[in-house]
Amino acid sequence: MAAQAHQMCASLRNNLAVIGCAVLLCVMGMAASLAAPTFPALTGRIVDQAGIINTETKVAIEPKLQALEEKSGIQFVVATIKSLEGGDIETYANQLFRTWKLGETKNNNGVLLIVAPNERKLRIEVGYGLEGTLTDALSKIVIANAIAPRFKAGDFGGGIARGVDDVITILTTDASEWAKRPQIRAEDNSSQLDPAVIFIAIFLLIFVIAMMNRNGGAQQGRWVQRGKKRVFIPSNSTVPASKGYWTGGSSSSGWGGGSSSGSSWGGGSSSDGGFSGGGGSSGGGGASGDW
Repeated sequence: MAAQAHQMCASLRNNLAVIGCAVLLCVMGMAASLAAPTFPALTGRIVDQAGIINTETKVAIEPKLQALEEKSGIQFVVATIKSLEGGDIETYANQLFRTWKLGETKNNNGVLLIVAPNERKLRIEVGYGLEGTLTDALSKIVIANAIAPRFKAGDFGGGIARGVDDVITILTTDASEWAKRPQIRAEDNSSQLDPAVIFIAIFLLIFVIAMMNRNGGAQQGRWVQRGKKRVFIPSNSTVPASKGYWTGGSSSSGWGGGSSSGSSWGGGSSSDGGFSGGGGSSGGGGASGDW
């Protein structure tokens, strides 16, 4: 009986060892699947796995993405995915960026705009070399003001198109010109003008007009500009508009697209045999959002 019991215990230990190994293998397999999600193939500058970008939007943004890369070497890809596969948008975006190797090897100048509609998450992932230009704060502003509101309204194409335009503007415009614009836009969108301010402004306008009429009307003339200063020249003045003056309104402002004039661009190259990453990497710079 003792020998039989000993044999049964040995058999039980062997069975438990086998079961333990099987459980361990399953856990390791699950951990591996979570650590390495299935990524879509990099088939172009627009990878619409989720099927939410309409043809009109694709036709509109594709030439802009291509022109950006050809002129500056910056590789900007837009991707939508069916699922994050249980992970978070930050980890998925960084792993996808590294898998696709966006941007040039030496410059790490890649950008990824990724949208996960099922989880209602999106992110702008930025390569190492562009973190000082397309900062985390600016990426967050683009998401909050340009993309997320349109996504909430069900306009995926419009949100992506506006997001692409704003990112390209940041990347191609001199920092001294655009640095203050996104914050101004954010403040304008997040606050309303105080009615008291409007009332005071109207009162002051009426007061100024009344005073001008009391003094015999406004003086006739025109405004001209020299450098950064605007100068009023009365119509009865004998001083001619000297060289360096120009007439007309002020220069246009706003959050527009296009690169600044006179800037020089590096030579970006595109593959003749298909689209592929350039060997770049990302350290997790950028911002995430939802809607």
